[in-house]
Amino acid sequence: MTAYFKLTALAAAGIAAGLMASSALAADYTLNVNTALATSDPLYKGLEAFQDNVAKASDGKLEVRLFPNSQLGPDEDVLEQARAGAPVAVVVDGGRLAVFENEFGVLGAPFLASGYDGIRKVVMSDQFNGWAKKLHDNSGLQVLSFNWWQGERHLLTEKEVTVPADLKGIRMRTPGAPVWTETIAAMGATPTPLPWGEVYSALSSNVIDGAEAQLPAVVGAKLDEVIKVVTKTGHINLITGLITSAGWFDSLPPDLQTVLTDEAVKAGDIASYGTQDALAGIEKQLISEGVEVNEIDVTPFKEATAGVYDKLGYGELRGQLQAIAAGQ
Repeated sequence: MTAYFKLTALAAAGIAAGLMASSALAADYTLNVNTALATSDPLYKGLEAFQDNVAKASDGKLEVRLFPNSQLGPDEDVLEQARAGAPVAVVVDGGRLAVFENEFGVLGAPFLASGYDGIRKVVMSDQFNGWAKKLHDNSGLQVLSFNWWQGERHLLTEKEVTVPADLKGIRMRTPGAPVWTETIAAMGATPTPLPWGEVYSALSSNVIDGAEAQLPAVVGAKLDEVIKVVTKTGHINLITGLITSAGWFDSLPPDLQTVLTDEAVKAGDIASYGTQDALAGIEKQLISEGVEVNEIDVTPFKEATAGVYDKLGYGELRGQLQAIAAGQ
């Protein structure tokens, strides 16, 4: 054997030994978490806390891997992977879950609650837990926690907006779930569903005229480069959940199931309060970059969207959930 081949053989043996060692140290279970958000988003800090705390609480038996910027695909595709039993999770809104269990859609309905604390009461309630059980039993999806608050969503446009009539003819990007499209239509714009990753290019090429999103997502996607005005309507209070495969979750030892759900709630609070604390700074950043950020009287928008609840069958739920959010 030549010296070259001896070295090659030794190198191969070393690599094999390294792989065996890393395998021996590998976690018993791995969960891959997908999110459309950028790593700069305050909510992502909560995901990093979830990753670290799950590893500690499980004594290394359970590893969480994070995939920002939708690296595993659109949310809908990851949900289907989860339903098929894959060890994946996704940070997703209630509107996308409404196709499986209709009640989840009301969480994205217009002007349901203000800020994080009120909507947190809703998603930690017995009523919500009943929806989560149905999602698990009927659709193969497990809610780890649903207290991941991304902020209130506002209008992102080229021109100033003060009343719903100003949105006439505006092609506005929004997620494709009915609760979102009906809300945007009721506000006066033409809802145009697109994946979040396509919004920047669609705005810059005039495929759409505007969008609506929470402030951290605006800067995370660099939309300040392609919009001129943020109108603070707060029309949707974006609460999201960390959703995984019910089949995979049920296959875990009970102690690891508890680790996942407990740490998901804790991390959701870290993410949500971090988002809350970051909003004022993000708004200042947008203004410094030349974006107008306008406060308006949202009463006309509340009036215009009031019928969305009844149209989607959420009329009764609206009062119940608003009472829970108010602590009644």
